[in-house]
Amino acid sequence: MLVLSAATGKFGTNVHLVAAGPGNPCLIIDPGHDSADAVAEAVRSHRLEPEAILITHGHMDHTWDAVPLARRYGIPAWIHPADRYQFGAPAKGLPDTFPRELLVGHPDREPDEVRDLPDGGGELDFAAGPVTVLHTPGHTGGSVMFRFGGGTDPLLATGDTLLADGRGRADAPGASPASLDASLRLVATTCPDGTRLLTGHGPTATLSETGIR
Repeated sequence: MLVLSAATGKFGTNVHLVAAGPGNPCLIIDPGHDSADAVAEAVRSHRLEPEAILITHGHMDHTWDAVPLARRYGIPAWIHPADRYQFGAPAKGLPDTFPRELLVGHPDREPDEVRDLPDGGGELDFAAGPVTVLHTPGHTGGSVMFRFGGGTDPLLATGDTLLADGRGRADAPGASPASLDASLRLVATTCPDGTRLLTGHGPTATLSETGIR
């Protein structure tokens, strides 16, 4: 499996591309601020065919370039229905203390085609390969994780719910510490230790390295 990742923009959000290998369809995960050029370069260099954008949660630093990338490649963006409103109203997902000047330039609209992820999680089939969607609320009400591959070393795109140093934050509008705890218990009990995390910010890690077990 080919995985290409880059930290981009003023929020240092990780955008990930996942494909079976060069010259194959790919999935774009969490294209944040100023990620479009990095994605385009990865697509060109590895001869990839973007198939869909997958959003782990609605916070604007994970959705910023979904609109231009969806338009550029003619592909849909998938997001959990509980977080879909944040495409067009990014400030509603942020604390009142967040500097609003940092939102200047956000598209403030949905991509041309938006599809709802399964509300309680489930399976999606793409040409790039099957994806298991885990509904993992807590960081936001619509936070999800995307699992790729099987065996003892799958990949898990975790957004901001689980980072290399452990649990994510649960202090923004729509967040729930209790839900976050339950989501992390789900991950800890259903994913093997060798699961490689594709995190929303910072370095990668295996599940066992996060200390949530």
